[in-house]
Amino acid sequence: MHRKRLIWQLFPSYLLVTLLSLLALTWHVTTSWRRFYLEQTAADLKTRALLVETRLQGRLAPGKGGEIDRICKDLGRLTGTRLTVILPSGQVLGDSEAEPARMENHGDRPEIQEALQERAGISARYSFTMGEERMYVAVPMHEQGRIVAVVRASLPMTSIAQALRAMYFKTALGGLVIVLLLAALSLLISQRLSRPLQDLKRGALRFAGGDLSRRLPVPGSDELGSLAEAFNHMAEQLEDRIGALIRQGQLQEAVLSGMVEGVLAVDSQQRLITLNRAAAQLLGVDHLASQDLTIQEVVRDLQLQSFITRTIFARGPIEAEVALRHGQQIIQAHGTFLKDAQGADIGFLIVLHDVTHLRRLEMSRRDFVANVSHELKTPITSIKGFVETLLAGALQEPENARNFLGIVSRQTDRLNEIIDDLLSLSRIERDAEQGRVFLTTGRLKAFLETALQICEAKAAAKEITVRLNCPDQLRARINAPLLEQALVNLIDNAVKYSPAGSTVQVEALRDDAEVVVRVRDQGVGIEKSQLDRIFERFYRVDAGRSRKIGGTGLGLAIVKHIAQAHHGRVTVESTPEEGSLFSLHLPAE
Repeated sequence: MHRKRLIWQLFPSYLLVTLLSLLALTWHVTTSWRRFYLEQTAADLKTRALLVETRLQGRLAPGKGGEIDRICKDLGRLTGTRLTVILPSGQVLGDSEAEPARMENHGDRPEIQEALQERAGISARYSFTMGEERMYVAVPMHEQGRIVAVVRASLPMTSIAQALRAMYFKTALGGLVIVLLLAALSLLISQRLSRPLQDLKRGALRFAGGDLSRRLPVPGSDELGSLAEAFNHMAEQLEDRIGALIRQGQLQEAVLSGMVEGVLAVDSQQRLITLNRAAAQLLGVDHLASQDLTIQEVVRDLQLQSFITRTIFARGPIEAEVALRHGQQIIQAHGTFLKDAQGADIGFLIVLHDVTHLRRLEMSRRDFVANVSHELKTPITSIKGFVETLLAGALQEPENARNFLGIVSRQTDRLNEIIDDLLSLSRIERDAEQGRVFLTTGRLKAFLETALQICEAKAAAKEITVRLNCPDQLRARINAPLLEQALVNLIDNAVKYSPAGSTVQVEALRDDAEVVVRVRDQGVGIEKSQLDRIFERFYRVDAGRSRKIGGTGLGLAIVKHIAQAHHGRVTVESTPEEGSLFSLHLPAE
C-alpha cells in the first residue's frame, strides 16, 4: 500500500480546512449579498413605481389611455425601467416598451394579483412579451379609497446577474489571494512539523541499512527529543547484535557454500528458505533467483518431487536414491523436519549428495570383476577341457595330442598376456599415485619410429601402410618406456581393426602448451554411445570379434593411465565404417 509523507498528510488537511471555511464564508456572504441586492433592487423598483403613481394621479379618466401610455414611455426612457399600468380587470393601459393594444390581459400575473390585494407584488419570472427573465414589482394605485390601477416596474435579470457576477468575481479574487496566503502558511507549518520526523526517518533507514556509527540529532521538542534518544540507544544495542548476526550469517553461508552436499531448507508453506550453491548446481537452477519460490517451482524432477512429498508426510527422517536427468546423475537424498527452539515444526530440510561417481565406480568394479572373471575363465576352461581330453586317452593319439597341446599352449600364452597387462596396469597406477613416474624432455620422433618398428610385422602381414609425420625437433616431457608402450598399443589396435590394404596415419604436432600424438585408422569405427567406455578395463565394443582378433581388452585402459601418468589425457573421435582417431595429449617441453 502506498504511504504518504507526513507533510502531505498535514498540509492537505490544513488546506482543506481553510478551503471549507472560506467556501462556507463565501457562500454565506454571496448569498447574503444576493438577497440584499435583490431586496434593494425590489425596493428601488417599488420606489419607481410609486413615483409613476404620483404622476398618474387624476389621469385615469376614460379616453386618456394614449396619454398614460406616453407618460410610461417617457418615464421608462428616463429611468431605464420598464413601466406598465394595468387596470384591475387586467387590461394594459400603458407600457414603456410595448404597445398596450397588442399586449394580452395581465390579470393573472402573480405580482398584479398581490397588488390587487393591497400589498406590493414582487415576482422574478420569464416575460413572454420581452422574451427574457425579469424582476417585477407592482403597487396598487388608489383614488377615492379604492384601487383604480396597478403600476408595475421591472428590470431584466441580466443586469442584476451582471452586477452579481462582478461582485462574485471580486469575492473569488479576494478568496483566491487568501487561499494562496493560507496555503503557503500551511505548507510552512507542515514542513516545520515534519522536518524533524524526516530526520528521524533518514536516521532509522541508516540504522536499518547497517550504518549504526552515526547518531541522530536530538530535536528541541520533548516528544521528538525523547524519540531520537530512544533511537540512538537502540542503535547502540543493535550495533553489537547485528555484528554478531552478520558474523554468524557469514559463517553459515561459508559453511553452506563450502559443502559438496546440496542443502534445501523449506518452510511450512513449502517455500524455499535457503538453497546452497551445490544444490543449485545439482538442480540446474539459479542460486539467487530461486529464493522465496515454492519447492515445486525449484524442483522439476518428478522423482525428487515424490521424495519431497514423502518427507512432508513422514513422521521421521527418510532417505532414498533419486535418479536425475534420465538416470545420468544419482543423488542420495536425506529428508527431515526443521524445528524451532520450542520443538514445533517450521519446515523441512533436504540434503542431496551426488553419488554418481561412486555408483559408476561400483558399476565399473562389478563390470571389471565380471569381465576379468570371464576373460580368465575362457582360457582356463579351454586348457582344462583339452587336458581332460588328453588324460582321457588322447595322449595315445600323437597327432591329436600335439594339436591339443598347441591349443593349451596358446591359451596359456593368452592367460599370461592378461596377467601381464593386469600387472602392468597395476604398476602404472601405483607408480603414478606414488609419484614414481619420472618425466624427462626428449625428442618425440625417435619413440614414434621405435613403436612403428615394433608393429611393422603385423602391419606388413595385412598389407597395411603406416605413415609417420612428426617434426624432427618436436620435444615433450615423457617417460620413454611408458610412452612407447602406449604408442604400441594404439598403433597395434589401429592395425588390428583396419581392413587389409588400408593406411594408418601417425602424426605428432605442437598445440599451444601441449604436444598431440594422433593415430588415425580406416577401420570399422566405434558407435558414439560407446566412446565414453572404451577406456574401461576389459570393455569391448564387439566382444566376439575382439577375442577373435586377439588382445586382452586392457590396451586402451593402459593407454589412458599412461596419459594420466604424463599429466595428460587421451581422446577419441570415431565414425562407424569410416575409422577412428585416437589423440594422446602430452605436456610440451
